[in-house]
Amino acid sequence: MTLRELVVAYFQHYAILCYLALTALSIGVFVMQPAPVLPTIATIALIVLAYPLIWYCLHRWVLHCHWMFKVPWLAATWKRIHYDHHQDPNHLEVLFGALYTTLPTLLLVSALPGYLIGGVGGAAAGFATGLLATCFYEFFHCIQHLSYKPRAGWLARMKVRHMEHHFHDEDGNFGITNFAWDRLFGTLYTRRERPLKSATVFNLGYTRTMAARYPWVARRSNGFVAEGHPRQRQRRG
Repeated sequence: MTLRELVVAYFQHYAILCYLALTALSIGVFVMQPAPVLPTIATIALIVLAYPLIWYCLHRWVLHCHWMFKVPWLAATWKRIHYDHHQDPNHLEVLFGALYTTLPTLLLVSALPGYLIGGVGGAAAGFATGLLATCFYEFFHCIQHLSYKPRAGWLARMKVRHMEHHFHDEDGNFGITNFAWDRLFGTLYTRRERPLKSATVFNLGYTRTMAARYPWVARRSNGFVAEGHPRQRQRRG
């Protein structure tokens, strides 16, 4: 895949089109009811600076949690937003986040702070910033998962760190474009530093034992529990 082909595919996805449409709508709201300059700048700066930390926390302590699959009414959401992505990292239908989870989260972490800082105009500025940051993250997430080989060294290293998260040890390298918080919290690693592969890298701890106790994810997967590399599973199937 070339970079041009990746960009074309990226801008054809319904989630990205939705984010961009909502960004345009938010800008329109801001134009009609603008916030003062300083609150607007403060809102945008806050969202840009906080976004990597927010993503790190959500990725580490929500998406990689065990408590969601233990709750019947949350199991389907956890399956869609991260289990399916990890059990086959090349399954492109679940590469992007689900809108019914990303949009409420963005309202909470970007529109609400913006409203508290600058009213309706601040909320619009914050939401637009959060949406564009999400588009930025999703684009780099595409680079990391699609069959595109980055030429830039920093981008290639970023892709390697994320692939280690998916294929070697899921308990680390939680960042997508920014690994500063991994470094600060001690979760940044290279494969050389962790020679042993995690036994749960493809199922996030949802093993057959867990499935027997908490069957709701397995039921939605026709009894399937991810074990082993996806290619090995395909050959066995």
